[in-house]
Amino acid sequence: MKISSDLFEAFLKCPTKCWLRFTGEPTAGNAYAEWVQARDESYHADAAKRFMEDVSANECDVAPVVENLKTAKWRVAADVPAQTPDTEPRSSQAFQTSTSEISQNLTSAANDQARPNWITESQLHAVERIPSAGRGQPAQFIPIRFIFRNKLTKDDKLLLAFDAFVLSKMLGRAVSLGKIIHGDDQAMLKMKPLALAGEVRKRLGIITALLASPTPPDFVLNRHCAECEFQARCRKAAVEKDDLSLLAGMSAKERQKLRSKGIFTITQLSYTFRLRRRPKRQRDKREKYHHSLKALAIREKKIHIVGSPELKIEGTPVYLDVEGIPDHDFYYLIGVRIGNGESAIQHSLWADTVADEEKIWREFLAILETVEKPVLIHYGSYETTFLNRMCKRYGEPFEGSMAAKAIQAAINILSVTFSQVYFPTFSNGLKEIAGNLGFRWSDPVTGIQTIVRRQEWEASRKSAAKQGLLTYNAEDCAALAAVAHKLLDLQKGSPQAGIPGEVVDTARLKWEHPYGFKRNIFFFPEFDQINKAAYWDYQREKVYVRSNQRLRRGLKGSTRFALPPSPNKYIQCIEPANCPSCGSLKIHKHIRAEKNVYDLKFTCTGVKRWVVHYQFHRYHCLACGTTFYPPKRDWTSSKFGPELIAFVIYQNIELRLPQEAIDQSVNKLFGLRLAIGTTGHLKTKAATDYAETYAALLGRLQAGQLLHADETKAGVRGADGFVWVFASMEEVAYVYAETREGGLVQNFLQHFKGVLVSDFFAAYEGIDCPQQKCLVHLIRDFNDLLHKQPYDEELKQVTKGFANLVRPIVETVDRFGLKAHFLKRHLCAVDRFYKELRHVNLVSEAALKCRDRLVKNREGLFTFLRHDGVPWNNNNAEHAVKPFAMLRHVIKGVTSEKGLRDYLVLLSVCQTCKYMDVDFLDFLRSGVKDIHAFAERRRRRRHGRDRSVAVTSTAARVSASDRAGS
Repeated sequence: MKISSDLFEAFLKCPTKCWLRFTGEPTAGNAYAEWVQARDESYHADAAKRFMEDVSANECDVAPVVENLKTAKWRVAADVPAQTPDTEPRSSQAFQTSTSEISQNLTSAANDQARPNWITESQLHAVERIPSAGRGQPAQFIPIRFIFRNKLTKDDKLLLAFDAFVLSKMLGRAVSLGKIIHGDDQAMLKMKPLALAGEVRKRLGIITALLASPTPPDFVLNRHCAECEFQARCRKAAVEKDDLSLLAGMSAKERQKLRSKGIFTITQLSYTFRLRRRPKRQRDKREKYHHSLKALAIREKKIHIVGSPELKIEGTPVYLDVEGIPDHDFYYLIGVRIGNGESAIQHSLWADTVADEEKIWREFLAILETVEKPVLIHYGSYETTFLNRMCKRYGEPFEGSMAAKAIQAAINILSVTFSQVYFPTFSNGLKEIAGNLGFRWSDPVTGIQTIVRRQEWEASRKSAAKQGLLTYNAEDCAALAAVAHKLLDLQKGSPQAGIPGEVVDTARLKWEHPYGFKRNIFFFPEFDQINKAAYWDYQREKVYVRSNQRLRRGLKGSTRFALPPSPNKYIQCIEPANCPSCGSLKIHKHIRAEKNVYDLKFTCTGVKRWVVHYQFHRYHCLACGTTFYPPKRDWTSSKFGPELIAFVIYQNIELRLPQEAIDQSVNKLFGLRLAIGTTGHLKTKAATDYAETYAALLGRLQAGQLLHADETKAGVRGADGFVWVFASMEEVAYVYAETREGGLVQNFLQHFKGVLVSDFFAAYEGIDCPQQKCLVHLIRDFNDLLHKQPYDEELKQVTKGFANLVRPIVETVDRFGLKAHFLKRHLCAVDRFYKELRHVNLVSEAALKCRDRLVKNREGLFTFLRHDGVPWNNNNAEHAVKPFAMLRHVIKGVTSEKGLRDYLVLLSVCQTCKYMDVDFLDFLRSGVKDIHAFAERRRRRRHGRDRSVAVTSTAARVSASDRAGS
């Protein structure tokens, strides 16, 4: 079987086209494709004839014998047949190591499938032979390809490289030069085919695997479809399949990403749309384009609007549509429609030749000058390019003129509709959108087909062909006016914008979870009224109470007020001996006073209310006139004792009970009359008392040898804030910041010289210290990516290789602990893994991102292998985040910034007590402010108690032994 240049060219445009041509699939016809083929053949014949006119007849040849090519004497030959079996062996370069099993990508695998029975052939347009420069030096052959277009593409260069590839196989030596003669001026481009030889081999390998398959490839609609003879067939199949490629704006990478997630149809994609709240920093930026919303509009057959489309037409609308020949940069028809409705005026400015282009441009400017406040409106970038080129070629209109103002403020309707108005059409083309709005063309001609009709007019000069183009252009202007009018209606929200339910504002779309409680929305208000009467509270307070006396008494409640608790202890304060100000002994009792301090008393078996009643006097100094209380007293300005404060803080911070619930429980259990909000005041007082402890924790963390860091979001009265968590093996501290920017962490750790364990947040990269990135974070990210793209084999192989590398390291840690002496032996495996990973050939975007991430963070992923006691995960910080997350759920974002900072001070003390195996409540009750001193005291006390028990036990054994001996 043969791979010809026609098949190779078809593959460059579309793999499906290549397969259909190979299998002989009948075509439905395409006017533009037929015209291109005819034009190409005509240009080929004329160019070859002109090329050979400069060479004598005895040095020219047409269709020479292939077998005599090496011994040929001609200088130029046309229509040279070339073919050769591709028997070059393709060696596999699979990447396999003991730590990973990453194979080459599918493209490289396809290259390995080239078989000897496949033959590549090409009909070379022309070949130029350069005689041998000397003995032992063979003659050189230069393949030449004729292309009628003025502008070349990469596909044209690849076709020449394919010709050179086939020719080099025939000759058995490399072809180092090729030529392309193209365009109306017979311009010549010289190129080196060897630069594209690797890509040609790669494409041939894929074509070989493609044509060897009995089933066609997955077809994908692309831009070439308008020029393809199989357009109707593929379009029909795509619509039946509901294929993603029907969405014209979706790239191949985006389609592949969706397919890797198991999304293959437009209907499936439509169910993935979720309107997310935009961050404040992006609210002034344009909304991105959502393919899922486009799919939703198609599925529901409704127009969907994002935001508020702004189309301002302050003046007379002038609708512009231009027709031209892109290959020549020649514009031959300018359509101008002024005004709306039946009173609109249509101008069609026609250029017979390129020389008339300036004339119609001047006429266009003159028309703009006659319009009062013209507002130039067009659709797409083609007219934008036209205006810029005409101004450069023939000069801009006078500054300040109507034409200059209109051109400078021209409105591109596509920029208004794109990403804001989603019509239920597969593309955002003018014809599809206007057709969806009900506009119809008298002749269904596409833009690319107008090029053929213009060429036909130039050949025949028939008035019917010209009139057809004028009508087509005028109808494009009318369609543009219809789309603009529709956008204005949508913007104003007028009833004419569409029937009710035809237009959907995405801001009102709410994604409802299929599970959980939700409020019903009833069609009739009577249903809503009946449903409200069924609520439990309503029936208990409005219905059952009328027939149940017990409920009526219970709802009335008791009007008696609870008596204040009686004191448990009375203390009479000692009278001072002298004045604290002047030291005079002449003091006088002034007024008798008393105070109750409400507290709790902890016993071995529980806790009870404890009220202490203090009695004292105010004193007056007769010498200096000072009034004072006894200087030695056991109460403070607060009416609550330290044990009660410790108990309340323990419940709020350790047990994470809401403050209001603590107030109610204390009143219920201990008979105290705490006002609502008392716990909040006590929390503020405790945070002030332990500010010194908090500062000491921060200092210890900054001076330590190991630090874990993480951050999480925190809500402060509707605003977003962030809490940074710093933890070591013994200390934990929480720090609040208004933003997630790295300034706080970088300032906090500017003098830190230990090892920092963190996630992959970019803020940590600016810290000058050894860092260990959390491998668990990396593995979780890989796992999420695998779930999103379960069909990406390259991604599976890369991530599996990394898992095989890390697993033996974790086993060593489990066996010997975090000791560098045992972990250093894995450094060789790490080096080997990265060396082999660097040389693997990958195509998948997800696999490439994984590899780039592994390579970028190589130094930080395996720092723990060189240090003692450094973990490979950020477990300490993540564990410390959980208590705040649970506390955040209790706070629910209603606290102030100061209240949150108080929470963080006390939570830092609480978590540090846990990390140091100290009971938080015991620490609060002790009155000590240094956690480490308190922990050391407890350890000494426990050690002394253990020694006394051991001595007692030894003495008992000696006594028993003595009694047994006697």
